[in-house]
Amino acid sequence: MKKNMMSLALATAMAASGAAQANISGDAVNIGVLTDMTGLYSAVGGAGAVTATEMAVEDFGGEVAGKPINVVSSDHQNRADIASSKAREWIDNEGVDVIVEMLNSSVAIAVQKLASSKGVVTINTGAGTTALTNEECAPLGIHYVYDTHALPVGTATAIVENGGENWYFITADYAFGQSLEKNTSDVVKANGGNVVGSVRHPLSTTDFSSYLIQAQTSGADVVALGNAGTDFTNAVRQAGEFGITDTQTLAGMLVFISDVHALGLETAQGLQYTSAWYWDQNDEARAFAERFLERTGSMPSMVQAGLYSAVTNYLKAIEETGTDEGKTVRAYFGETTMNDMFHKNATVQPNGRVIHDMYLLKVKTPGESKQPWDYATIEGTIPGDKAFIPLSKSTCSLLK
Repeated sequence: MKKNMMSLALATAMAASGAAQANISGDAVNIGVLTDMTGLYSAVGGAGAVTATEMAVEDFGGEVAGKPINVVSSDHQNRADIASSKAREWIDNEGVDVIVEMLNSSVAIAVQKLASSKGVVTINTGAGTTALTNEECAPLGIHYVYDTHALPVGTATAIVENGGENWYFITADYAFGQSLEKNTSDVVKANGGNVVGSVRHPLSTTDFSSYLIQAQTSGADVVALGNAGTDFTNAVRQAGEFGITDTQTLAGMLVFISDVHALGLETAQGLQYTSAWYWDQNDEARAFAERFLERTGSMPSMVQAGLYSAVTNYLKAIEETGTDEGKTVRAYFGETTMNDMFHKNATVQPNGRVIHDMYLLKVKTPGESKQPWDYATIEGTIPGDKAFIPLSKSTCSLLK
């Protein structure tokens, strides 16, 4: 019944938008990449996110429905006000049809709300908060790569099962970190573990000494880092200097390949983490990753790989419906199953959450690594229906 209703909604939206006449606003499809170009997440998204978008456009042929595809980009500087201002400018003055990436939860929440109110689709590939598909969900918002519920399902479960029962959190004090700490705590407790304490730090912290001392004296088995980017790598390095890894397990709750590269295998070896994608997971992934490496000098993060997939599927939606009208494109996403180098049999729920498998990775020792960027093994697969919050527990108002 629900499937038939969704099909009817898609057909109605296509008819209303004049899809059969290839209704492309402004005679071009304009993609806005809003990312962190210079800050602590720039290696995760940044210039590489723009490259991934451009690769998707090039591979699509540079046009869709007979119209050219343009890519614009901007640095949101990890500030929601700057991001919102740029998004408004793009939509009102430059005819941007979709805004992608975002790579900061506060930014993503603000831009998703603004864009949806103006009929523009957002595809978030970088931000992690589950609020995007719960209390802050929006009709035209899609949360594509990962979220703070999926990350601990793999990592925290494995650590608790291996004896890490008592946890202490060092958390970035903004929407992403708070969401990650809560979701991880829920998983720890559900598996029989305990949270013995936590402390929060500002974004872009360089000195973690006071936080690490508190974690060290807490008596916790596990010190969980609820941060990302250079915050994460700085914390890991300083934890080693304090000798924390000699007596406590250090858990990275959001780790990217760029983090492992920055830390080096000698420091990062043995680290377990959950990811939506790894460059060496199959032939398709390797082929894309090698092309990306040639252009950028680094292997793609799951955010950059997910962005390539998201843009490709966005363009397919326009090709199939004949329009870039937001409601029609979003309805198409709700009807399709995505299969590409990033994910298989992936679907988009009514609240905007993309459901796909996640992977538990383990960082190799220096001796196990056989070539540059050969950093991890896939230890297990977390099915999509287990990794993400089920619709029955979503607080998204669109489901009422």
